Amino acid sequence: MIRLESLTKSYRTPRGRKVLFQNVNAIFPEGKNIGILGRNGAGKSTLLRIMGGIDYPDSGRVVTNQKISWPMGLAGGFQGSMTGRENAAFICGIHGIWGSAKRRVMDKVQDFAEIGNYFDMPVSSYSSGMRSRLAFGLSIAFDFDVYLVDEVMSVGDAHFKRKCEDVITEKRKSSSFIIVAHAMPALRKNCDVGIYLESGGLTIFDTVDEAIKLYQGEQAKSQSPKGVATPAVELKS
Repeated sequence: MIRLESLTKSYRTPRGRKVLFQNVNAIFPEGKNIGILGRNGAGKSTLLRIMGGIDYPDSGRVVTNQKISWPMGLAGGFQGSMTGRENAAFICGIHGIWGSAKRRVMDKVQDFAEIGNYFDMPVSSYSSGMRSRLAFGLSIAFDFDVYLVDEVMSVGDAHFKRKCEDVITEKRKSSSFIIVAHAMPALRKNCDVGIYLESGGLTIFDTVDEAIKLYQGEQAKSQSPKGVATPAVELKS
């Protein structure tokens, strides 16, 4: 179970405070794979970070009885002066993994990330793609009830994208996924239900196709000369 209770999140901008979520209450369908859609800046990645415990709302909370991953592909949590191996070892320690179990996790991360000798170089020397590979490899090395996926399937070459798809297919046998992606085929393939973010709130649809239809319709309107884009919600500070 994942429940949002009176969730509010905003950011200060030069034009005032931009509100992404305003007193949002929602219960995510349990045991379902969920695709999250919305215009750029609607708060998709922010919502994943809040659910993953690496960002915090202004008020309200996320209530869950499940073990939720950090967002797959999120590279901002690494310590740049440490190597990929040292970062992986640190995360193992946080999760209480030591000895032979730790070595198995490290080997799995190194094998999946496919960054070669860079695994033993400072993360600050990595490209953004390499950071995302390392982050994804770390995510799948641990067992979670719910995996958060943020655009990681768009990173890397066809071979790496296929690896991401394969591991998601395997993990879906015992876990569920909440996925943010702009690739509609990936959402249709991996998700059962859809969530659309707009105007400081969200709408949960019974199928991901319903959410995709709304998203594509809003995109078409915003690109049309006659369309009127939905303005951002802003409060003057």
